[in-house]
Amino acid sequence: MGSWYWAPEYRQARAVCAHLVAAVYLLGFVNALRQFRPLAGEHGLTPAPRFLRAVGFRRSPSLFHLHYSDRALGAVAWAGVLLSSAALLGVVSALPLWAWTLVWLAMWVLYLSIVNIGQIWYGFGWESLLLEAGFLVVFLGPAHTTPPAPVLWLLCWLLFRVEFGAGLIKLRGDSCWRDLTALHHHHETQPMPGPLSRFFHRLPGPLHKAEVLANHGTQLVVPFALFAPQPIANVAAVLIVLTQCWLLLSGNFAWLNLITIALAFAAMDDRLLRFPVPETRDSPLWHQILVLVVAAGMLALAHDPVRNMIGRNQVMNRSFNALHLGNTYGAFGTVTRTRYEVVIEGTSDHSGESGWREYEFPGKPGDPNRRPPQVAPYHHRLGWLLWFVAISPNYGRSWLPTLLRGLLHGDHQIRRLLRHAPFPAEPPALVRVRLYRYHFANRQEHLRGAWWVRESAGELIPAMSTADLPG
Repeated sequence: MGSWYWAPEYRQARAVCAHLVAAVYLLGFVNALRQFRPLAGEHGLTPAPRFLRAVGFRRSPSLFHLHYSDRALGAVAWAGVLLSSAALLGVVSALPLWAWTLVWLAMWVLYLSIVNIGQIWYGFGWESLLLEAGFLVVFLGPAHTTPPAPVLWLLCWLLFRVEFGAGLIKLRGDSCWRDLTALHHHHETQPMPGPLSRFFHRLPGPLHKAEVLANHGTQLVVPFALFAPQPIANVAAVLIVLTQCWLLLSGNFAWLNLITIALAFAAMDDRLLRFPVPETRDSPLWHQILVLVVAAGMLALAHDPVRNMIGRNQVMNRSFNALHLGNTYGAFGTVTRTRYEVVIEGTSDHSGESGWREYEFPGKPGDPNRRPPQVAPYHHRLGWLLWFVAISPNYGRSWLPTLLRGLLHGDHQIRRLLRHAPFPAEPPALVRVRLYRYHFANRQEHLRGAWWVRESAGELIPAMSTADLPG
């Protein structure tokens, strides 16, 4: 291959990018171990076996079409934990090229198998983003080989789609992004606020407008500079990293920010990243041909996301194929102005007249005196879906009755998803779902210990026993 193919000055970039993607894989597999069974396991809220019976392999490729059981899910997730831990610790980077390729490909297949049967719980854009980034890292090669430039270009193209797609969906979506008032609301109404979200929300209005302007610049202008000569690309990558760190501080967006930072490092050369790395040699011809074939395939898949970005009816976070490659991305095209929260309560009083106590979920606002926790880059899937239910109850139509039934039965799997179960000994006789309006406490209220102030917005589901719930 000619000199255009090799990128020895990006050896440090390759190391950082691969280690961060391995860290996100580890988060994803640990998350599956802790949450998949109660959400989508054999007896979960949306059971995977039922889903597998309804869809074929071509529509949803997964190892679990061979056989699904909760034990098999555990084996796949634990295998992913071991492989991603080895990659994070640098063990995989010392392997021969063929072994590196097989290990990273195995991680991608294992996580794809989980995502493709995860249904609504795995319908977030950062799942596809992890799969697409993880697939490209397969072809970067270990530390003792020279990084192939086509793979680095593809990683930058992926980052471009993440940033530019998000910028376009904002401009085309809610008017508050165009009049620069989006952050007057977003820090308070985002799905899962963090410990500093109240501070960001209470910043002066002009600073909020400056934040929005900076966001537009980072997402609509800076991504083009990723393909410019150095050091311009370095500057663009640093700006994206700084913006993502700002987002990490202001809210909890699972691993979206971390994996975006990982992609930004792919654009940084050794003038910016100065740490020792092993000497490298060119990879063999079979690997060079494989990289070019993959690059050609990814370019062919670029048609759909490009058409989506330039079209009038742009959608965000869409996978155009079952392998989650060549996706389109974006976030918060619409910003809600008022925060509503679903609060689930139970009582041991069969009449339902007294004794109502609240269930608490990790990450999700509930107790007004509880500080919003820092959970990202971890992801609490049920808490995110309950935020959507507060906006439109239809989001919970397929699983919320099953959740309530599990609470009425004292299901131990469901209790794993809770921060606090108010009925540790005996399950409640009745449960109900209420809706509240939440807003951040002002200074005086905060000095009295409150983080939120809430007012009742009615009842979403009236008091029910197991006999009242639909089958």
